[in-house]
Amino acid sequence: MDSCRGARTAVIVGAGVAGLTAATALARGGWRVEIAEVGPPEAPSGWGLCLTGPSLRALDELGLADACLAEGYGMSTITHVDVNGEPADEVRLPRLMGARRPAMVGIARPVLHRILYAEAEKCGAVIRHGVTVAAVDQDRELVRVRLSDGTVRRVALLVGADGIRSSTRGLLGLEASLDFHGQMVWRALVPRPLWATGIHQFAGKTDTAGLVPLSDSQAYVFLTENGVEQSVLPDAELAPRLRQLLEAFPGRVQEMRSLISVSESVVRRPVLTGLLEGTWSRGNSVVIGDAAHAPAPQMASGAALAIEDGLVLAREIRRHESVGAGLQAFVSRRTQRCRTLVETSVAIAALEQTQRHHEAYPLADSCHRLMAEPA
Repeated sequence: MDSCRGARTAVIVGAGVAGLTAATALARGGWRVEIAEVGPPEAPSGWGLCLTGPSLRALDELGLADACLAEGYGMSTITHVDVNGEPADEVRLPRLMGARRPAMVGIARPVLHRILYAEAEKCGAVIRHGVTVAAVDQDRELVRVRLSDGTVRRVALLVGADGIRSSTRGLLGLEASLDFHGQMVWRALVPRPLWATGIHQFAGKTDTAGLVPLSDSQAYVFLTENGVEQSVLPDAELAPRLRQLLEAFPGRVQEMRSLISVSESVVRRPVLTGLLEGTWSRGNSVVIGDAAHAPAPQMASGAALAIEDGLVLAREIRRHESVGAGLQAFVSRRTQRCRTLVETSVAIAALEQTQRHHEAYPLADSCHRLMAEPA
């Protein structure tokens, strides 16, 4: 039953980017997939994210890149602006899908979720909401999975794609420390300024700010607040406090700051990273995405790693005689790539806190080029 030519059934925990991508890739290979998602059916709220070249390349393999390009905002440059508000340099990222398509796309998180969710369902994945994994046991060639509603599944594969605070990871006995890096990251949805045709990043004397287009009409402002402890602010204080932090920046940031007053979506989150030491799997169970490797947002590549994970996981399982062998090959193939990106994101976070932006920019550029290599 462990053979991939036998009963190909899988439970995936989490209907986020990693889980939905893995569900689609597995279902297309003939697997019967059930997703257990603790949250409600509604699309997640949030500002947006950047699908870098590796993200688009992986989505293109699923036939979804064009849908993301159509509903997001394609771009190919990152403009760095110094503390005086003057352009410092412009990075042109590699166009991994050819010269006629952009290097990356900014997209609203609910839009990406809708695209991935619809494709997983189209491929036959069954998505159950309000339920998660409660217990896991390897049962000979299968995995016995008890869900939080008391029902039990005996499947050939269990995939934990339930995020940086993964419960699946703990149930499998896999340990990962979550590290806080002295930064709180802010995001606010705003109307897109006409000059914003690529990502803009603004160096500050204390913090770092930026703007990412999400569509013809929408963008998000971000600010990385340095040298702070983890804390929670009342929702009513978020927009005024973000505008106050942006006061220190000259130039175009002041236009961005003025747009915050009309924003109804401002969030503030700690910059946390996590990285599993050793294996990501136990028997026929594995964790992927942020559950295995959660980078800081400075590299804008968490989604790329998650999407790649789903594709590579299905590919390696298909190539091997047993699920266990496929999981070992998957982990071996992914470990160094994901470690490099997480460690680079941590290094950039440290450089930002000491305002060594001239060192952070080339480090990010070199890592983007490394990620451009095939997954």
